[in-house]
Amino acid sequence: MFKQNKFTVSHAPFWHDGDSIKEMNLNIMAAALPAILFGVIQFGMAALGVMCLSIASAMAWEALFCMAAKRQIVIHDYNAAVIGMLFGMMLPATIPWWAVITGTFVCVIVGQQIFGGIGANPFNPAVIGIAILTLSWKHLFDFDTALVNYQLAFTALDPLAALKHQGPGVVEMFPLSSLLMGSQVGAIGSVFGIGIILGGIYLIIRGYIRWEISIAYIAGIIITAWIFNITDPAKYATPMFHLFTGYTLLGAFFLANDSSSSPINLIPMFIYGVMGGFMTILIRNIGVYPDGTVYAILLINLINPLIDKIRPKAFGKGCKQCVK
Repeated sequence: MFKQNKFTVSHAPFWHDGDSIKEMNLNIMAAALPAILFGVIQFGMAALGVMCLSIASAMAWEALFCMAAKRQIVIHDYNAAVIGMLFGMMLPATIPWWAVITGTFVCVIVGQQIFGGIGANPFNPAVIGIAILTLSWKHLFDFDTALVNYQLAFTALDPLAALKHQGPGVVEMFPLSSLLMGSQVGAIGSVFGIGIILGGIYLIIRGYIRWEISIAYIAGIIITAWIFNITDPAKYATPMFHLFTGYTLLGAFFLANDSSSSPINLIPMFIYGVMGGFMTILIRNIGVYPDGTVYAILLINLINPLIDKIRPKAFGKGCKQCVK
């Protein structure tokens, strides 16, 4: 009698490099560490307090939700810690404690857990939190006013806010070297350009983010800003100014690459990245918000399921002259 062999297989993907979610998240945190440390040095102990509260409260919200939903508590995988870290990196050092806790609730519960947890969120959770806070309490993200009110010893300006109110003439106030070294006002983890770039390169080399998305996003920024600039140099800033200010680099290397809300196919990754860069500059130059990175990423997260269906036709498919 024929005896059929039975095989037990798991669902795709079938290749695995041995890394766990915990190890991936630890590497992401390590990659962001230079930018965070610089922000703490730049803005003082207030920045450290914001970062600690953001990470701790994000992990607490996840643990409480898992307890309420009678799920296994998995904060040891550091997924909530990464969400809290990225959220904290986009905050000003002077933001009040209640806003941090409210924001991490939105990030973890609304942005991820209600969709089913890790891997099921259609939007980047940290970006959702920042978007809600910005819409609800816009004044908290006025970096210049906040630092003056709290009497922090910092005399620089927020480049994008200055651009919005004074025009492209302020570009000369912010040399490229100063922007790369963080000599401007901004969020805790977004001012140190070199640190973010080095962290992004590390993640690309380790394979934790796709270089296609990062490069396409940067290309979208440069091309769109260049088109605006050549049409009216007296009204629109240069591509390099846009690239190294605001959340741009953070978006290119840490936000747009969220594994659950970004494409997995090659052509869609390029479309996704370029669209993100295009929308960022469009919002900055035409919209009312100085920095369009957050809303641009939410928009490309929204269209991700649609564009990820775009892929080359299989060889031989649709060939009328093929031998049957």
